[in-house]
Amino acid sequence: MTISENDKRFSAWPFALAEQPYPGAKARVAQALPRASVETRRPLRVLVTGLSGRLGQLWLRQASSAFELVGLDRRAFPGAPVDLEFYRIDLRSTRVIEVFERGEFDAVVHLGTLHNLRAKDALHFSWNVTAFHRLLECVERFRVPRLVVLSSADVYGPGPANPAYIREEAPLLGAQRFLAIRDLVGLDLAAQNFMWRVKTTETVVLRPCHVVGTVRNAASIYFNLPRPLALAGFDPMVQLLHERDLLHAVELALGGLVRSGQSLAGLSRGVYNVAGQGALPLSQTHARLGRNPRTVPLNLARAVIANAWGMRASRFPAEQLDHIRYACTVDGRRFSEATGFVPRCDFADIAHSLQIETAFLR
Repeated sequence: MTISENDKRFSAWPFALAEQPYPGAKARVAQALPRASVETRRPLRVLVTGLSGRLGQLWLRQASSAFELVGLDRRAFPGAPVDLEFYRIDLRSTRVIEVFERGEFDAVVHLGTLHNLRAKDALHFSWNVTAFHRLLECVERFRVPRLVVLSSADVYGPGPANPAYIREEAPLLGAQRFLAIRDLVGLDLAAQNFMWRVKTTETVVLRPCHVVGTVRNAASIYFNLPRPLALAGFDPMVQLLHERDLLHAVELALGGLVRSGQSLAGLSRGVYNVAGQGALPLSQTHARLGRNPRTVPLNLARAVIANAWGMRASRFPAEQLDHIRYACTVDGRRFSEATGFVPRCDFADIAHSLQIETAFLR
C-alpha cells in the first residue's frame, strides 16, 4: 500500500523548520552499480527501511536527484511527498517479498532499527533480529547488488579497558554491561555473517559514533538537556557526528561522484567506523554546546536514575550512565581512507540542530 495519494505537501513537515540545505548536497550524485556515463546514468533506486523516521525524512529532503528513494516502514508517513513510492509494511510480513518482486532495487539501506528501550524484549528481538533476517532473505533471493546496514559504535560498549580509539576488529561488548542492546549486537553480527556468506551482494556495515541533531536517540536527548548530568571524577572523551554527516557517509557507501566529476565506486564490503570531527572530553563538549551540566556522585546518580526510570520519569536507564563514565571513541580512518569522507558539520552546526529540536518540542 502506497501513500502517494496523500495531498499534504512535503514542505509542511514540522521537522523542516529552519534547516538549511546540506553543503554540497547537489554535488553528490549517486552512481548506479553498473558503470555507465554520467549523462546516461539513471537514478540509483534505493529501498530505505525506516524512511518515515526522522533520519529517513532528513535524507529524503536533502538527497540528490540521482537517488530514487523508495520507503518501507511499519509506521505511517503523514505529509509524505505525493510522488514518493512508499510501502507501509511490517518487515516481518511476507508482503515484503512483493515489494522486492516489483522493486528492481540497486541497493537497500537499513535504517529501520527499533531503539525504544521501554519496548518489551520480545518486540526488540522480533524487530531488530527476526525482521532483519527477513530483509536479508529478500536481498539474497532477489540478488540486490548492495546493502548498507546502519549499526552503531554502541556495540563496542563503553568500558574502562577500551583503547583510545576502537578499531573495527574489536570485540562487540556493548551488551556485556547493558543487556538492552543485545539485539543491536545480534543485528550487527547477522549483517557480518551475511556479508561473508552472500557474494552476490556488496554488504557494508556502518558503525557511527554518537549521532546528534534532530534525531530522537539517547545522545541527542542527553545533549539537548539544559542541565545534563555529569559524574564526579569522570570526564570521558566523547565523539559526536551530525546527522547530516551520517547521511553523507551512507551516500558514500552507496557510491557517488567526487567533486572533480570522476566516478567514485561504491564502498567494498566490510565493517566501517564513522567518526565525527574529533574527540573532546565530555566537559568541553558541554561547553562547546552551551550546556551547564549538574555534577553528582556516581552512586547517587545511579540510584536516582534507576528510581526515575522505574517511575517513567527518565528516558535513560541507569546502565547508560556508562556512556558519561567511560569512553567509547572509534577509529574512523578505514572509512575515511576508502571514501574520502570528511565530516563537514562542527559543534556550531550541532548546537543549531539541537536548538531547532528544542524549539519544536516547545
